[in-house]
Amino acid sequence: MKTLDEFVQLFAEQFDDTDASLFSPGTEFRSLDEWSSLISLSVIAMVDEEFEVALKGIDIRNANTIEDLYKIVVSKL
Repeated sequence: MKTLDEFVQLFAEQFDDTDASLFSPGTEFRSLDEWSSLISLSVIAMVDEEFEVALKGIDIRNANTIEDLYKIVVSKL
């Protein structure tokens, strides 16, 4: 089981142009300039690969922060 900090790091790796220092558990990821549907798909793929959890678009829409998304992933384990 990965920790919240590890999840934040994996999440940050999906972004090419956003500095990793901008990511924390409380980051409202949809407000980031680089956030897009393509990155959303990358996050879904990362969660599937790292956690073997199938996230859906609704799960991402229901999360405001990276920590919210982590809690959704953990709830599906």
